[in-house]
Amino acid sequence: MPEGFVCKKRQSAASCAYNAGIMELNAPSGVASASPHCEGRLSECGIRPTAQRVRIAALLLSAPQHLSAEQILAQLRASGARVSKATVYNTLNLFAAHGLIRQLSVDGSRAWFDSNVEPHYHFHDLDTGALIDVPVPAVAFSRLPPPPPGTEVAGIDLVIRLRRKM
Repeated sequence: MPEGFVCKKRQSAASCAYNAGIMELNAPSGVASASPHCEGRLSECGIRPTAQRVRIAALLLSAPQHLSAEQILAQLRASGARVSKATVYNTLNLFAAHGLIRQLSVDGSRAWFDSNVEPHYHFHDLDTGALIDVPVPAVAFSRLPPPPPGTEVAGIDLVIRLRRKM
């Protein structure tokens, strides 16, 4: 893969929809039948589509969503998949490094993984922990400080924290 390449090619959520067959334990040698769309999406991003990577991609890319590694692990295990916590973390970090997903740090307590890699910001509901996408055109910055000499702005991450009115 060329240096600096980031895979941000978007497909509809349905193109990599969750497929119950991916989680089947009856597959030969414990290897599940894989979603061709997820396998293709991983390959386009320069990621070798192993069975566990395809399982994780199918879960995370089934819809625009924000999930923690713990939530992904719990969903995989609830469906009968045998996967380690380390595998989930390593896979999510690999996906983020290749631009397939976006890693978010919202409150410092855990990392969130966003299946929407298009530019956007977030609302963070402090009561529920939910993250909600905010489109870029909905936010206006009147001025930014100039970056230090020899640098340029690569992006802006904005999290707007919400709480219930008292």
